[in-house]
Amino acid sequence: MVPKISVKNLNMTYDNYVIMRNLSFDIQQGEIFLIIGQSGCGKSTLLKYLLGLKRVSHQKIFYDGKDINSVINVPGFYGEKIGVLYQGGALWSSMTLAENVALPLETYTPLNRKEIEEIVTLKLSLVGLKGFENFYPSQISGGMQKRAGLARAIALDPEILFFDEPSAGLDSVSAKRLDDLILELKESLGITVVIVTHDLASIFAIGTRAIYLDVESKTITAMGVPHELLASSNDKNVIAFLSRGTKTVQG
Repeated sequence: MVPKISVKNLNMTYDNYVIMRNLSFDIQQGEIFLIIGQSGCGKSTLLKYLLGLKRVSHQKIFYDGKDINSVINVPGFYGEKIGVLYQGGALWSSMTLAENVALPLETYTPLNRKEIEEIVTLKLSLVGLKGFENFYPSQISGGMQKRAGLARAIALDPEILFFDEPSAGLDSVSAKRLDDLILELKESLGITVVIVTHDLASIFAIGTRAIYLDVESKTITAMGVPHELLASSNDKNVIAFLSRGTKTVQG
């Protein structure tokens, strides 16, 4: 099976400074794939590479076997191929929730107003916000803003959803609700999910597989199911991160 996303020997740099080197991994269809590691290791930077916001040389990142540089400018790559939920939700404050979700539909589809309204209602219902169509972002909680941002991210039915620290700024109850919602959408829509996160509860609750970006060695030092990594890894940094210092490597 051709991976949904494949990364081959990627080096991440800012000018001459190397952030991470020789990153290689595959993301399969239907996974909830996690990018984890200590602060400053380059998790969000890797996300920018995967989204095409930072350009890479030829044959480094592939979508369904095709070089990212050959597909990034194809109409529909942003929205239909990939959807993004940014850390802060990134909703337009001057627009209602319905208007925020409708924006990509109005911009990238030939649908009429009635068809768009029906899709907007459906997407907001999927994230538990039916009845809040005419509310502005300032009128709802942070957790609801995240869910509204998610409704907009799935407006065009993308194949892959990217999340940048989705639980940031949320209390534990709201974060759990968002995790549950991600699982529900993954199952009901059959999408692939890629998440940058440091939240342990989310890592163990929803992650299919994870890669650990090690800030010391500047590369991937662990890859696998989060529970299995915690149970069997001999890497002190991986164990410290996944146990928050409550477990040490023996021997």
